[in-house]
Amino acid sequence: MTVPTLLPGLPTSPVTDAYARLTEVFPSLSIDHLTDGERPPADGGWVGAADLAAGGVALDTFLDWDDAQVVRDHGQRARPDVIAGFALHRYAWPACLLITVPWFLHRRVPRIPVGDVFLQRALGRMGVRVRDFACLPDDPAADLPGARVVPDEEALRAEVREAAAEHLGPVLDGFGPRMRRGRRALWGMATDEIVEGLWYIGHLLGEERRAMAELELLLPGTTGPYVGTAGFRELTGPGGESLPTRDRASCCFFYTLRPEDTCATCPRTCDADRVQKLSTGV
Repeated sequence: MTVPTLLPGLPTSPVTDAYARLTEVFPSLSIDHLTDGERPPADGGWVGAADLAAGGVALDTFLDWDDAQVVRDHGQRARPDVIAGFALHRYAWPACLLITVPWFLHRRVPRIPVGDVFLQRALGRMGVRVRDFACLPDDPAADLPGARVVPDEEALRAEVREAAAEHLGPVLDGFGPRMRRGRRALWGMATDEIVEGLWYIGHLLGEERRAMAELELLLPGTTGPYVGTAGFRELTGPGGESLPTRDRASCCFFYTLRPEDTCATCPRTCDADRVQKLSTGV
């Protein structure tokens, strides 16, 4: 783990380097840093997380995007609750990375309530305002305004869980009535977004095994409101190779569109099918 040095007097956010590295390995997502009071253009296709959490017209428009995409890609309409699940994933997966990637790379945990996050999904851009963050005592950023120093790694993991819950809780409240799922199922989806997002980025960074180990410590199964553990386990491929997989806490209902095609981590996918998918990349 490399902790960047922040030079005194430079207007550098404590998460700038982490977000730049994220975009470097995952160019589909770029992140704009917003100053206090700054908002993205109102007419540029941006939506605020707070607007999605409110569950009104902004959420309707957000869901319309997924509805149109399903029709375009699959030639049929999905159930409204399935569309809402797809849309939640499209928001929550990158939103979780705003918290987990700085923690994974630099041991800094930003607090980003819904009023400080915006998404432009057509361009793959997010706007983020970071007012405060948690870090360890030996972090060069510990003396910056907004820094909250915590004593050790477990305290920092607690900050990750709290920051993610603070952000995702209102978003789940907005999406929940559209999804026909109970509170536990919604937090199961949130758990999956945290785990699978960082797992994937860890793979792109060449640090998949470390990401898995960190996530197992982050979500040991006893930390509400999250549901279950990180859920990792190993399968054996046809050549004796190790194939990492995990058991999701939730299901995205993609099978309602294509019953023959399930994810490699789906609760509905048996181990034999997982091995085939993981071995062939299908």
